[in-house]
Amino acid sequence: MVKVRQDAWSHEDDLLLAETVLRHIREGSTQLNAFEEVGDQLNRTAAACGFRWNAEVRKNYEKAVDLAKRQRKQRKKAQQQRQPQPRRTVQPEVNLPMTVEETTMEVQTNETSASAPSIDSIIQQLNQLKTSNQVNEQINSELEALKHENEGIRNENEQLKAKVEEMSQQYASLQEDYQTFINIMDRARKMMIFDEDEVTTPSFKMEKNGNLQQIAK
Repeated sequence: MVKVRQDAWSHEDDLLLAETVLRHIREGSTQLNAFEEVGDQLNRTAAACGFRWNAEVRKNYEKAVDLAKRQRKQRKKAQQQRQPQPRRTVQPEVNLPMTVEETTMEVQTNETSASAPSIDSIIQQLNQLKTSNQVNEQINSELEALKHENEGIRNENEQLKAKVEEMSQQYASLQEDYQTFINIMDRARKMMIFDEDEVTTPSFKMEKNGNLQQIAK
């Protein structure tokens, strides 16, 4: 089925994308595999997940990506150290025949050496485990700090949205008051014009003696 999804990415979606990509980096996998895994979980395409990671999410996890890459190198180095080293061919020595007791003791000694790991290998494995735990704790600490930072940014955005909404309401109120004022001024102008039309100009005529007499209308 073709994946078609148009809704916006939520904070939880971005967090899942970041954790999955970091895990694939630590394990030596590719980011494409991480995008496909997230896409299956969120019903999005791998291309959409990759675009979201490169455009928005990656810049918030630069330190975590560097740590994941270092941990991948340490993991690869530890795996190489755990691989058995090729045995060197030793020329057989000519020894005198051993007694039955000497043969039995040598067999027991060889069996004990083959079954029990050496102290150096145990110490090396413990040091590797300690280093891996320290790296994991550091990554978890940085992820927790990034979560708190993202939460603070989200709260700040909510406050800014509230301020913008309040300013929009104030602007709408001012615009309504201005329109009311314009209507009042328009009505007053019309009333003044109407009053001027009602005022009549008196007419006069001159009598024979030279006096002016008003003519009634």
